[in-house]
Amino acid sequence: MHVKKDDLVEVISGDDAAKGRAQKVLRVITSKNRVVIEGVNRVYKHVKPNKLNPQGGRLSVEAPIDVSNVLLFCPNCKKGIRYTRKIAADGRKFRECKKCKSDLGTISKAK
Repeated sequence: MHVKKDDLVEVISGDDAAKGRAQKVLRVITSKNRVVIEGVNRVYKHVKPNKLNPQGGRLSVEAPIDVSNVLLFCPNCKKGIRYTRKIAADGRKFRECKKCKSDLGTISKAK
């Protein structure tokens, strides 16, 4: 999967698509190829009154969207980009923006 938890992504299709707007990945569901993004695809969950929520009512929660609808966000380019995986001299694997060649975070530590 091309994104991981706490990455900044840009939603490129659907109702919540917005060019140049970065949002944080809250959860990755690898078995279903889906991601949950902060503030995207909000749905209402109806809850009966219980100890945690004595009033009950409607809770607004984020629902998962398909991972193909998001691009990794480059802070230098200020947009969603494609990236390449590289190996640094110290042995760590990292992601690099194809346009501006900036480091987008480590994939795995050096061995």
